[in-house]
Amino acid sequence: MTESTRSPQPAPEALPASGHAIPGPDPTAEWTRQYLAALAQVTGGLSPLPFGGAWVDWWTRLAQAPARQAELAQSAVEKTLELWGFASQAADGKPRPPVAGNPAEAQRFKAEAWGRWPYNVLAQSYLHTQAWWDQAADAAPGMDKDKAELARFSIKQALEAVSPQNFLLTNPELLDQTAEENGQNLQRGFEHWIEDLRRTVDPGNEGDTGSFKVGEQVAISPGKVVFRNSLIELIQYSPATPDVYAEPILIVPAWIMKYYILDLSPANSLVRYLVEQGHTVFMISWKNPDATDRELSMDDYVSLGVSDSLDVVAAVCPDRKVHTVGYCIGGTLLSITAARLASAGDQRIGSVTLLAAQTDFSEPGELSLFINPDQLAMLEAKMSQSGVLDSKNMSGAFALLRSRDLIWNPVVSTYLQGQRSKANDLMSWNADGTRMAHRMHTDYLYQLYLNNDLASGRYRSHGDIVDLKAITAPMFVVGTETDHVAPWKSVYKVHDLTRSGDYSFLLTSGGHNAGIISGPVHPRRHYRLHRFSGDEAHLAADDFVARTEKKPGSWWPVWQQWLVARSSAERVDPPEMGAPEEGFFPVADAPGSYVLQR
Repeated sequence: MTESTRSPQPAPEALPASGHAIPGPDPTAEWTRQYLAALAQVTGGLSPLPFGGAWVDWWTRLAQAPARQAELAQSAVEKTLELWGFASQAADGKPRPPVAGNPAEAQRFKAEAWGRWPYNVLAQSYLHTQAWWDQAADAAPGMDKDKAELARFSIKQALEAVSPQNFLLTNPELLDQTAEENGQNLQRGFEHWIEDLRRTVDPGNEGDTGSFKVGEQVAISPGKVVFRNSLIELIQYSPATPDVYAEPILIVPAWIMKYYILDLSPANSLVRYLVEQGHTVFMISWKNPDATDRELSMDDYVSLGVSDSLDVVAAVCPDRKVHTVGYCIGGTLLSITAARLASAGDQRIGSVTLLAAQTDFSEPGELSLFINPDQLAMLEAKMSQSGVLDSKNMSGAFALLRSRDLIWNPVVSTYLQGQRSKANDLMSWNADGTRMAHRMHTDYLYQLYLNNDLASGRYRSHGDIVDLKAITAPMFVVGTETDHVAPWKSVYKVHDLTRSGDYSFLLTSGGHNAGIISGPVHPRRHYRLHRFSGDEAHLAADDFVARTEKKPGSWWPVWQQWLVARSSAERVDPPEMGAPEEGFFPVADAPGSYVLQR
């Protein structure tokens, strides 16, 4: 849904200028909230109303379009005849692989076993059914684009669930393996299922992090917690070089994830890489909220998070500009804080780097399927009851966006093939989820995602309108090509919302996480980089790709050199840990205690 067609939606309770809810008893609203919370327990937090409404609209419009009905009927007949022809030729028993019009779908059945009868006929039938429904999803004239996407998404989920790959008796690869192993794969799969069932019913088990333990194999860059408040711990990392660049780096990670995605095992640690290049690095580690934190707001994340951290960094490295970095929603928060500070004349921020971070949510990509008033009302009801949104609710929605890779393939591999995939550092981090505070997450979803208030000039922080055009500091913005969380074309839009005269946009291969955590050397990565001049005219996203050369390798060294070019030429002695004279003493070794909260 574009900004021109989106009208601001109120949160479940009226939001005044401060962004905080005005309490007031409403028995009807409370009953509705309890009902939605109970329904969420059954549906896994997904509201059935948007999907049901999309299907009703689809059927209604198609019923009023006889020409489209005829087209679909003709297509069904043609595909049936094609299938009969394929089946008759395959009946001779000779290998005949299934044929797909979509090359990506053809890869599903590329194994030689799928060329055998009757499995090739099953696969061909599935491919024809898939193609017909793909055509049918576009067959309702005049259907709203958002509803059409919901209908298409529902079709995709249903088809993925019934793929012949997912069942033992219809998957020749599984049958061959079972025969070769005399059923041992199924025994192992059953044991894995029992393990996972126990893990699911154990309320104290938040996931399997494999052999990667925080503070032992990941999050091991040495440093000290030099500041702690009720929401954050601020880590200052130990220097790895005899002298350092004078300007420190403050990293604002997302609180929807634990910070150590940026400090994974040494080869994948962005923190370690920066420190080894001679930078003084500070990292915010967010508290994992519980029910007592239900009233934490976006304003609290601004003040207790970024603003307090900037004060500490400025005390440790006085009279120095600070390079700031924001990842994902942390980048959104950094943008809000940077705009507020610039509007107030605070010039401590020397540069702003945004990693896969949105400021304009008018095109949020596939996540828009879960961002609508009905869905948000259910999430709000669930959070109102518990005080927080559990990480499992968010991970479930993300998994549906790539259900084949994240749901069905792992199910087949784990329970039918009996193969437990070996976790890597990124997978282990992904299993270590966090919760979202009720007030903050409600405000974020309604004001930023649903209403796009920040890009539209309506968003208020601490009562004041946030003007992103107040940001004039140098900016380096990174988008990732296959990002399902923050689509790169959405990330790209920040250029038009700020007034930075020194602006660079880099598009790298990979997704929201793997694209950012590429390591300093990566043979399978590539990137495009364009440095915009101060008076350069707007360049559309597609034109950016067409006009910008693709270069091989990781983007990390490119960005690090960008930081160096905007730092003082003369290097200095590393600062001491904390600023004791200002009251900021080291209180614990890195990684601190907040990151260990479950």
